[in-house]
Amino acid sequence: MTEAEGGAVEDGAAEGGAGRRPFADDPFVRAVKPLVDAMGGELVAPAEAGGDDVVLAWEGADVVAVRLPHLSDSLDHILAELERRHGMPLAELDRKTKQSVVRVLETRGAFTVRHGVETVAGALGVSRFTVYNYLNRENAAKENG
Repeated sequence: MTEAEGGAVEDGAAEGGAGRRPFADDPFVRAVKPLVDAMGGELVAPAEAGGDDVVLAWEGADVVAVRLPHLSDSLDHILAELERRHGMPLAELDRKTKQSVVRVLETRGAFTVRHGVETVAGALGVSRFTVYNYLNRENAAKENG
């Protein structure tokens, strides 16, 4: 059961391992939640962790598991976060800001994902050729600067 579904984690430290409390009440979970949200992950109970999930332990007890997003979903999540950060659809940004977005996406590995350039071009409302031009311009500036 996920946090959104009312999941709980073992409260081993405070109640000798006998109690349970909701995810939202656990200080460790509250501390890692912004990171998990930023990367598009999902918090799940340790008992529900699958083989690809990462179980996080604190003071010797499994507290929560993180279900990592699929790589293809990560790019969509990054694009959505950039839209939230800029307060508008990426296609409505000016050229200079779009170039800045492409730099951020390159740093985050967006163009290593299959169809990454096409996905980014669609989100920015430009052609693939334009995205490649932004990337080439940035790489040329690094080499000359």
